[in-house]
Amino acid sequence: MNRRSPSTHRRRALAGLTLALGVAAKALAGTMVTPALVPPPPALAGVKSYVLMDFRTGAILASKDPQLQLPPASLTKLMTAYLSYGALADGRLRWHQRIPVSDVAWHTGGSSMFIQPNLPVTVDQLMHGLIIDSGNDAAVALAQAVAGSRSAFVADMNAEAARLGLKGAHYTDVDGLPDPGLHLSAMNIAQLSRDLIARYPQVLQISRIHYYRYNHITQRSWNPALFGHPHVDGLKTGHTHAAGHCMDTTIDRHGRRLIAVVMGAPSWPAGVHDVMRLFDYAYRFTHDHELLKAGQIVGNYRDDALDPDHFPVKAAQAVWVSTFVGQAQHIQRVLHYDQLGGRPVTVGMPVGSMRFELNGRVLARTALLAAAPAQPAGTLGTLWNRIRAEL
Repeated sequence: MNRRSPSTHRRRALAGLTLALGVAAKALAGTMVTPALVPPPPALAGVKSYVLMDFRTGAILASKDPQLQLPPASLTKLMTAYLSYGALADGRLRWHQRIPVSDVAWHTGGSSMFIQPNLPVTVDQLMHGLIIDSGNDAAVALAQAVAGSRSAFVADMNAEAARLGLKGAHYTDVDGLPDPGLHLSAMNIAQLSRDLIARYPQVLQISRIHYYRYNHITQRSWNPALFGHPHVDGLKTGHTHAAGHCMDTTIDRHGRRLIAVVMGAPSWPAGVHDVMRLFDYAYRFTHDHELLKAGQIVGNYRDDALDPDHFPVKAAQAVWVSTFVGQAQHIQRVLHYDQLGGRPVTVGMPVGSMRFELNGRVLARTALLAAAPAQPAGTLGTLWNRIRAEL
């Protein structure tokens, strides 16, 4: 009878343990969360900077040097339009109001809608000339009508940029003619465009128009992406030697809107090609998800010092996020409840917050509101609530 040495038994035991650990490791690996791979965005040759943004969520889906400050050319007129729409909204301007044309506006160089001092022009016509014809003369006439002078309007532009949080943006004119002090980033333009469309969606009724006629002159829109791409409906373009070909383009396919800003493309065809590649990339690899509806019950707040000692809480707003394909199931929800200290609770009162995270990055937040009232329980009520909780 052959006898194995103790070392042989130890080696076999060690091998068995190693095998068992390997099997366990494989089983554990099958349950681990592996983030979905993010496909790289298309390479845009010759472009200085770009931003691809989801309109609904504001998520940046792809970018290159998004904060780089560059000459914006006629993308400057987006802020001119924004402030003009604001003046229309608060009654300082009216759509059919006739605007006097100054010699300064008449003689403004560059692209023009061909207004003249003795030819009637309305605010409605100037807005069309500003957005479709990219009229520098229209920009000056609107600035004078809103603020009294170009310099006062420029001050308003910079104040509004600061209010909107357009980091690093600086305006020196209302039309985008070359100036060393005039600069915007692709991120500035995307953020402004999103706010412009959200606040004044009627801008798209103008920016989608292919041709506009004024003063017996018909001009083609300066946005070449409108032609041959039926889902594109805006927004603005610009070109100077220093800026190159700049495009701020928005598209709506099947109810999902995107914004692409490309700065410094080598040509209009190249710019159109680039923005459409960005849009195709986003629609193929990303999705919007509604995680919560406004008013949806998401949990219960509990406090022994209240009567009742618990009440439902609801989301203050709908929560949408943009993710790449395969990532949505990995989003984590993190709740935080405020310490109310037994204070009276009314329906709609803020009582906490919820954030949504993916791989440690916060995608969205919402406040949590009380969905039912509660009153202080008092000393005896608090004691009773604690006793009940322990039973």
